[in-house]
Amino acid sequence: MNKLPTLAPQTMAEAMDFSKMISHSQMVPKQYQGKPQDVLVAIQWGYELGLQPLQALQNIAVINGKPSVYGDAALALVKNDPRCAGVSETVTGDGDSKTATCLVKRRYGDDIEETVRTFSVRDAKMARLWGKPGPWQQYPDRMLMMRARGFALRDAFPDALKGVITAEEAQDMPSEPKDITPKANPLDRVAAARVDRSEPPAPMPEPDVEDAVYVEQVDEDLPSFDELPPEPAPQPEPEPEPEPQAAAQPVGLQLFNHQGKPIGGQLETAKQYTDGFIKLMRKYVELDKSSDGTIFTSRQKMTLLRELREANQERIDKLSDTASKEVLGLYKLHLRQLGAGGKDAS
Repeated sequence: MNKLPTLAPQTMAEAMDFSKMISHSQMVPKQYQGKPQDVLVAIQWGYELGLQPLQALQNIAVINGKPSVYGDAALALVKNDPRCAGVSETVTGDGDSKTATCLVKRRYGDDIEETVRTFSVRDAKMARLWGKPGPWQQYPDRMLMMRARGFALRDAFPDALKGVITAEEAQDMPSEPKDITPKANPLDRVAAARVDRSEPPAPMPEPDVEDAVYVEQVDEDLPSFDELPPEPAPQPEPEPEPEPQAAAQPVGLQLFNHQGKPIGGQLETAKQYTDGFIKLMRKYVELDKSSDGTIFTSRQKMTLLRELREANQERIDKLSDTASKEVLGLYKLHLRQLGAGGKDAS
């Protein structure tokens, strides 16, 4: 029997025509149907990994905008490499000690390097994967093995896999964070401008944590500017009498949220700004859920804190060395606490 040739385009024009034809087929995964551009990119990835066009379409998955290969395809690519001296996989133990082990052997001339990676039930629980709906409930041993296999193959043969991770691992990664900042209603500002300022304003209720972070107004928990002691005035110079406000504390200090939007009005003293920024950092750290029910992770809180510091860095640089060290010291402390909390929660 004559061996049929593999259908593989040789030029860009052939590749585009081939991709259009394939995208209209019902025998390719749904994520590629009607998308010739994605088919073309997947075929190119297959060429770089050593997969034929149809193998690439069946084994390359795009998850969160990044390509990945299924665990069986990654194993096939490694075993097909002439430098591979063998791959062995086992699952041993019970309960939290149940562990999947993958041993990969790679030749370096006459020497053989062994790479061993494990993944246990305890590891899966720390990563909040154990008992997760889907394959982790239906095939838990298989998922343990896939995770150990992915780690071992990527560490032993990064050049063969071109840095692509396994699809099983990519599916368990969190998606990109969403922008949950509520949009301001311009009518609210118009109504606020019409308030009769001849009477003292009624005390505002304690706002939610999320409002304190995203709404463009200062939280009621921030220190009252009227209650703060005035800054000590510097001694006048012996020369002609200076203007009353020439040597006052830095003025024009404005608090900004993580998106660079101003919160409240201008602050008059560095002390007010320092207290306000410290209070604002605490609000970000204490975030729990957004208005749509999304739970903030420690990693997301750390990202928000970094954006908050960057938005206010110019004002922080205007503070004295003591105030600046206090603000940045508390900022770094919050990051360390969130980092430790994220590891414990994962």
